[in-house]
Amino acid sequence: MKKVVLATKNAGKVRELREVLAHLPVELLSLADFPAMPEPVEDGATFTDNARIKARYYMQQTGCACIADDSGLAVDILGGAPGVHSARFAGVHGDDAANNAKLVQELRAHGTESSPAAYHCVLLFVDTDGQEIVAEGQCKGEVRTTPHGTNGFGYDPYFYRGTQSMADLTLAEKQAISHRGAALRAFIPAMEEYLA
Repeated sequence: MKKVVLATKNAGKVRELREVLAHLPVELLSLADFPAMPEPVEDGATFTDNARIKARYYMQQTGCACIADDSGLAVDILGGAPGVHSARFAGVHGDDAANNAKLVQELRAHGTESSPAAYHCVLLFVDTDGQEIVAEGQCKGEVRTTPHGTNGFGYDPYFYRGTQSMADLTLAEKQAISHRGAALRAFIPAMEEYLA
């Protein structure tokens, strides 16, 4: 059975991806299975660039096929920021509390409590022979300075569609509308065809 590394240490992402990819004829590993491995420098200009950097790097390091994603939040009033810097918006990679505090601070600095925004996700699979599958998805909504909900991770408590934040939704509800869900709906059939 083909071993495929999910190129993330984010437990939330690993859980979501494992659930929706469970039916594929692969053995799914994550970076938790390779704890001593250094991370690549994600210096791409786009979400696709960064997903490709991660997928190729971890494929080369592990000798296994790899699925990487790059995703983030683009806020209209902030000119598309934090964009590819979403995970390290406040300076430290993956510090959700600091990133959300900076988001609120930036919105208020622009004299507003909310702004149209979109979550973006690129999923990229690279096999050991270099073959790739790329899928993209987005979810449009609004960021607000007031958090709500206890589910999800990252900017979810601050990202709203209507009256509910992403953190108000169950995992199934979130996958039905999220950027990652949209990318997965394109990605899974392509993977099924590739692995058949």
